[in-house]
Amino acid sequence: MTDEPSGFPYAPAPESTAIVNISSSYGIFIDGAFVEPADAPRFKTINPATEEVLSEVCQAGAPEVAAAVAAARRAHDEVWSAMSGAERGKYVYRLARLLQERARELAVLESMDNGKPIRESRDVDLPLAAAHFFYHAGWADKLDHAGLGRDPRSLGVAAQIIPWNFPLLMLAWKVAPALATGNTVVLKPAETTPLTALAFAELCQQADLPPGVVNIVTGDGRTGQLLAECEGVDKVAFTGSTEVGKQIQRSLAGTRRRLTLELGGKAANIIFDDAPLDEAVEGIVNGIYFNQGHVCCAGSRLLVQESIVEDLLVRLRRRLQTLRVGDPLDKNTDVGAINSAAQLERIVALAESGDAEGAQRWSAPCTLPDRGFWFPPTIFTSVSTAHRIAREEIFGPVLSVLTFRTPDEAVEKANNTPYGLSAGIWTEKGSRILWMASRLRAGVVWANTFNQFDPASPFGGYGESGFGREGGRAGLAAYLQEASS
Repeated sequence: MTDEPSGFPYAPAPESTAIVNISSSYGIFIDGAFVEPADAPRFKTINPATEEVLSEVCQAGAPEVAAAVAAARRAHDEVWSAMSGAERGKYVYRLARLLQERARELAVLESMDNGKPIRESRDVDLPLAAAHFFYHAGWADKLDHAGLGRDPRSLGVAAQIIPWNFPLLMLAWKVAPALATGNTVVLKPAETTPLTALAFAELCQQADLPPGVVNIVTGDGRTGQLLAECEGVDKVAFTGSTEVGKQIQRSLAGTRRRLTLELGGKAANIIFDDAPLDEAVEGIVNGIYFNQGHVCCAGSRLLVQESIVEDLLVRLRRRLQTLRVGDPLDKNTDVGAINSAAQLERIVALAESGDAEGAQRWSAPCTLPDRGFWFPPTIFTSVSTAHRIAREEIFGPVLSVLTFRTPDEAVEKANNTPYGLSAGIWTEKGSRILWMASRLRAGVVWANTFNQFDPASPFGGYGESGFGREGGRAGLAAYLQEASS
């Protein structure tokens, strides 16, 4: 944990794991029930903070994926699409209430399986996941009035593949709009974080959701590829790396399947000389160290106006020394564990490239736990746009600092990336915010804040950050036939 600031004693406040009941092994959720494939191999899911094995899950193969898609097809054609919007909305609303009722349990489970601090699971992930179900439940009987064409109709079966950084929240982003618009779902969670998705399957049973409306297949990238390419799928929605997104796009080329991709990012967080610096520091910390930097829209490139860079860095370093790194289940923890050994290896390699290319590394002084996967909050200065750490998505708690002199230079540097998911602007001038926002190539631009999300606000990117939108009315359109006509 981070060394104690002088005069500020620390007392651990761990959340109890007694509220969570994890099975020693899980089957695959198909047609409303967990099934145990006889020949499917199993793999372990571990707690990244302790390397403790939490459970074993199935590696779904072609037969299991095909069975899940077939169950989703039957449920769509025979039950779900024929149901009135008002009735569908009741089920979606019921799922939202169940997420709220079991929020504490699910937050603990998420932190154990993912490594994120319990404060984030409790205060961000679970409330937002429930909010997405509440929001989309309200749309279910109003689609005729959403401006999405006359008689908007569902696409059919949606194959949804989600990442490990926000497992339950990404599930909500995808499942809620699909169900509200009359589609059925086959969802594949990330292989390192399947447990909250499997717990959500239990919520579907508890809500008496018709069998086959939601199906969950576990496995690694091979399972995801089988699902994306399976006959009977009408729509693929993927959140993850740009490389895998390109592979999925190539595999679907020439088919009539709809596709939305929410991929990587290398967001610029831009600080002007008139910005409120203490507030900006909090925005920087939230932008890159939230969820250990495991955020596709993380503000990993800090662009600071040259005249204030030294002052800002003094404040930022001082702030980082107050962050506590350690046990994700401790309510005082600010930065938890890196999700996997493979991700830690990538972060270390990219940080070492920063050293090799001449950037100056500073890490918050802290003692890291002996077990688990950890990386301290880190800042690189003397960074140029040619450095790998300024070009490649690190997906970890590593910030690259660059400078600019004029707004035009800030725009040029911010747009000097193949990505285009998000950006932040810090200034007291509203006219400058509007001028910058109209020139930044980013799907989401925050002004004097960062990482603010709402179910009613569409989210998505440009370029190698993908295409399509999730959330809001635009997110509904992605699951309706009339949206493309």
